[in-house]
Amino acid sequence: MSGVNEIRSTFLDYFGKNGHEVVASSPLVPRNDPTLMFTNAGMVQFKNVFTGIERRPYTRAATSQKCVRAGGKHNDLDNVGYTARHHTFFEMLGNFSFGDYFKETAIELAWNLITKEFGLPEKRLMVTVFSEDDEAFGLWKKIAGLPDEKIVRIPTSDNFWQMGDTGPCGPCSEIFYDHGEHIPGGPPGSADADGDRFIEIWNLVFMQFEQMADGQRIALPKPSIDTGMGLERIAAVLQGTHDNYATDLMRSLIMAVANATGVDPDGDQKVHHRVIADHLRASSFLVADGVLPSNEGRGYVLRRIMRRAMRHAQLLGAGEPLMWKLVPALVREMGQAYPELVRAEALIAETLKLEETRFRKTLARGLAILDDESRALRAGDNLSGEVAFTLYDTYGFPLDLTQDALRTRGIGVDTNAFSAAMERQREKARAAWAGSGEAATEALWFGLKEKVGATDFLGYDTETAEGVVTALVKDGAEVKALAAGERGQMVVNQTPFYGESGGQIGDTGLVTAPGVRVRVTDTQKKLGDLFVHSVTVEEGELVVGHAVELAVDHARRTAIRANHSATHLLHEALRRVLGDHVAQKGSLVAPDRLRFDFSHPKPIAEGELAAIEDIANRMVLQNAPVATHLMAVDDAITSGARALFGEKYGEEVRVVSMGTVPEEGGRTFSVELCGGTHVSRTGDIGLVTVVSEGAVAAGVRRVEALTGDAARRHLADESRRLKELAGLLKVPAAEAAGRLEALIEERRKLERDLADARKKLAMGGAGGGETPVKEVAGVKLLARAVSGVEMKDLKSLADDGKKRLGSGVVAIISVAEDGKAGIVVGVTDDLTQKLDAVALVRTGAEKLGGKGGGGRRDLAQAGGPEGGRAEEALAAIEAAVATAA
Repeated sequence: MSGVNEIRSTFLDYFGKNGHEVVASSPLVPRNDPTLMFTNAGMVQFKNVFTGIERRPYTRAATSQKCVRAGGKHNDLDNVGYTARHHTFFEMLGNFSFGDYFKETAIELAWNLITKEFGLPEKRLMVTVFSEDDEAFGLWKKIAGLPDEKIVRIPTSDNFWQMGDTGPCGPCSEIFYDHGEHIPGGPPGSADADGDRFIEIWNLVFMQFEQMADGQRIALPKPSIDTGMGLERIAAVLQGTHDNYATDLMRSLIMAVANATGVDPDGDQKVHHRVIADHLRASSFLVADGVLPSNEGRGYVLRRIMRRAMRHAQLLGAGEPLMWKLVPALVREMGQAYPELVRAEALIAETLKLEETRFRKTLARGLAILDDESRALRAGDNLSGEVAFTLYDTYGFPLDLTQDALRTRGIGVDTNAFSAAMERQREKARAAWAGSGEAATEALWFGLKEKVGATDFLGYDTETAEGVVTALVKDGAEVKALAAGERGQMVVNQTPFYGESGGQIGDTGLVTAPGVRVRVTDTQKKLGDLFVHSVTVEEGELVVGHAVELAVDHARRTAIRANHSATHLLHEALRRVLGDHVAQKGSLVAPDRLRFDFSHPKPIAEGELAAIEDIANRMVLQNAPVATHLMAVDDAITSGARALFGEKYGEEVRVVSMGTVPEEGGRTFSVELCGGTHVSRTGDIGLVTVVSEGAVAAGVRRVEALTGDAARRHLADESRRLKELAGLLKVPAAEAAGRLEALIEERRKLERDLADARKKLAMGGAGGGETPVKEVAGVKLLARAVSGVEMKDLKSLADDGKKRLGSGVVAIISVAEDGKAGIVVGVTDDLTQKLDAVALVRTGAEKLGGKGGGGRRDLAQAGGPEGGRAEEALAAIEAAVATAA
């Protein structure tokens, strides 16, 4: 037993048999410790258990924890590849007791594992204890039988662990392995302890005190155990080497590099192989845990790791991108233990290939500049900080890459001048934001971002996390705190809350801390990556610098995810049914509905709408995985990915794919550029139903739809209403439409018959005869006031009257129930030269209290509010005819 994978499983199996819960590794991005850039120890995921904030259903645990140390306090990046044991990524084996067993059991478990399970010879082992920990000293003698000279008392903080300035703490006991006299170095505690002969393989932390703010240290009521053993180190010991890079796992990755480049892995260029192998692990695991290369925060550290490896690939003579080709080798070695590598393999490869392709475009020119600027420098000299900044700012060289490129020549970099150049750039950027109105408001956020940095978004794979409050704003100004009842905006260093963009609205939820409860009512993104949470303090006081728990409203986020993914499906379904001209013109993704605007010149027919719904729901029923990839924006669009209307994209974009089309050879159904949150599988959408379709602008249509439970409730309501309608019609639901259509036709016929009857009645006299015709100045005049006749029927009555007269004038006024009147005047064609229907109708309208009137010389209409003066109006028209004739 010596392979890395076997060592890992042996460790976990051993503690599993000894009553420990084997817990999966937590992500590299800490969810419960916002003070850390990356998870750097096994106890990170258990921090809240040790402090008593969190309870778990077990009191013993064992893990193999993924760790990264490449930024901040724990930064081993510069040493990686040049030493035997430095890594950016490593695995920490650990066993934990939460108030269960303590020192004696911890020592016994450790000693039995390394001497019996791992079979290490006792004569090669020695331990250290804190100088004041007589109990641990005695237990090592009792359990391991070690002589006094092999139990070294260490009086420094190296053997006393503290979580922070306050909180749990306790003495440590470290186990060392002696590689032998042929390796330089002395035992722990000696002057040459930093040599490679005696290597620490395991650290046991006895968490038995709590450090108080006043300096007092009190005993914990339930002492606990936290241990850490580097898998790479113990693997080296068990495989008979003091070099971690000679272990089977690292060697397999190094050989993959050698096979891809044709360069001897053990020759003069072995450092390059080691850097690439180490950085491949760190880069791949970070991408698998949701970190993508960027110019801020964790993404910047990832980019530095990637580009450092890519620089070493170039030094090995790789003529094209190399890193992405190595991913399968890593997945073969570690995919079984860490299935997230398998799930993210495509994304990891695409991300590495994209980053290296872009980096190589500028690397050659940047190195040429570096060579030119450093040609006259000698060992011990420093490169100008201005030159280093130009390489960083223009060519994307992280400072450490420039330092690494000069390392072999013994040349440094003037980092003070580099920092000064960076500050001058910030000052220029600040000046560019000076202004008033909205620009001035944005300047506030610009200043905050410069001071506190971008917000790390964790919400693609979690809805809860811890964060540190980095800024608070109230009424447009920074404040130190928000009291209960106050509203404002909050910025944290990392958040699971999605900031509104791309049509998806911002998240809501809760922020809590001891004695503090804050409601998040909205989340917005400022300046691309500063997440601003609109908050109302419900309890306590929210203070800058405090660590807080952030929890997104799960039900609301779930509904938003479903609606966003459904929007993508509808977009493609619309295009397939209506044509390739369909392009997104806007969208809204909310928890209760989705709205999608698109280019289309005419209404969507019912059959087309049904086909669109059917296609979208077929994709839902596929329950296909929703995949996310990282691509260059131009490459993504060239490959067919659809961009969102009005969205601004950087050089690198997330591409979301979902659904397959079997009849097209398994082609992906929907591929879009999108930074929003989505369901894991299309089946999570549940159901898509379109509830409305209409025009919003010339050539732009809008569909609104519901998904999941909202769609189900909508269809249930529709079904219920249909049953109620069928009940009223006294027919089965399936026959309701036909019966209603028949009733409507019957009503139309009755309305036509009623209108005809009203017209006949209207033109009949009091005794049932026809309306009498007067002769006015030689012109026949048919004038009548009626009731209940609509304007459209008045016109037909006027036409009928003109036919009856042959030559003459017809004037009819209809008075409605509300007292208002409509008037129509018709003039036969032979009289239009001397009589104008428009002038006559206006004369009548004036008497009715109306103004104006319109039409032609042969037929005009008007109206007025005073229907009781209908006879006066008819008399005025008669007088006007007499005058004009």
